[in-house]
Amino acid sequence: MSGEEAPTQQQQPEQQEKKPDEPPPAPAADAADAPQEERSAPAAEEKTLSFRALVLTGHGGYDKVKLQVKTQSEPRLQPGEVLVRVKACGLNFGELLGRMGMDEMLPSPPVTMGMEGSGVIEAVGEDVKERKVGDRVIVLSLGGMWQEVVVVSASRTFPMPEQMSFEEGAALSVNYVTAYLMLFEMANVRPGKSVLIHMAAGGVGIAASQLCQTVQDVTVFGTASASKHETIAQGGVTHLIDYRTKDYVAEIRKISPKGVDIVLDPLGGSDSQKGFSLLKPLGTLVVYGATNSVTGPKKNLLAIAKTWYNQLSLNTLKLMPANKAVCGFYLGHIVNEELVSRTMFKLLELYGQGKIKPHIDSCYHFEEVADAMRRMHERLNIGKIILLPEAKKEEEKPKSDPEPVENVEKTEAAVNEKKEEATEEVKEEKD
Repeated sequence: MSGEEAPTQQQQPEQQEKKPDEPPPAPAADAADAPQEERSAPAAEEKTLSFRALVLTGHGGYDKVKLQVKTQSEPRLQPGEVLVRVKACGLNFGELLGRMGMDEMLPSPPVTMGMEGSGVIEAVGEDVKERKVGDRVIVLSLGGMWQEVVVVSASRTFPMPEQMSFEEGAALSVNYVTAYLMLFEMANVRPGKSVLIHMAAGGVGIAASQLCQTVQDVTVFGTASASKHETIAQGGVTHLIDYRTKDYVAEIRKISPKGVDIVLDPLGGSDSQKGFSLLKPLGTLVVYGATNSVTGPKKNLLAIAKTWYNQLSLNTLKLMPANKAVCGFYLGHIVNEELVSRTMFKLLELYGQGKIKPHIDSCYHFEEVADAMRRMHERLNIGKIILLPEAKKEEEKPKSDPEPVENVEKTEAAVNEKKEEATEEVKEEKD
């Protein structure tokens, strides 16, 4: 899950995929053991696969993410790899930033985004002992997940509980790992502490609220628009604050004059300064985003400049007398895979105990990715937005036509899959 490996994982899945209606590809070793005449067969007889993928074609608005059908040779799995048929993908704020050209880790377009998903293993490479064909798994690869099939290291897959849906599986990893590491590894939340959670109705916000309830007597302050208060109250938020109509700093001071012990800040800018001011002595501010710099579907240089101008600026001489801590968190730069894996298994344990449960806001098919992104941009979601790779059925089509799918080259395999009329295809050469 490391930041250093993310670019490789983002590009790799586009080169190693499987056609939906074909059997799993044979392990690479089978090809080596085949008779000489089979190994020297004409290239024209090489099996191909066709798969749907969302491709970022450039930086800008919603139209920069295109649905494509790609055709390429079947992948030959390397030792330790598995091929997963993706059933659901998570949409995160990071993909919105990537589309706008504000994610430095994302490779240049064209590139397939997507940090997480869930699905079924269809093939395994050599040396894979803990996974087998047919296993339902969660995948946390931090890149390249927005497509029907993906090849990843088996170490980046996690077994799904029987009662967990694919939508829940796609909603668990990024949000809950982020919330868990911030609360327990960085802020060291303990019984009796108080926590301010901004954007409490978002994916990370709901995850953090639920995780706080696993610790005795933790008081949670949550900011969200009034229409979302009922839902987040059920998730464990003690004090609900409508940030649109009230000054959350003043509201918190009324309830807790001394402030709070922990602030989780995805906003940045002036809100980081407010968060620091709200901390009790020995309190911790964890900054994990700068959503104040995003005001619409395209990059806003004025909003970015304003956010950075108002950013919290401190030095050690100011921190010492304040007795406060400031931390920064970004999951993409966590290089300790063992830590992330251990955290995922802890989260699965909590899910099995009924202590946490992802809240699914809505599900959109790949054809509707623009609508999904727009919903998150406008902060209308309560919980997780899910993308479904499966083609939308005719009767599910909206009255207005969805954005057309790019057409580069038709193949017989893709035609046999009965894709939608709007869905067209691109052919990608295997490396």
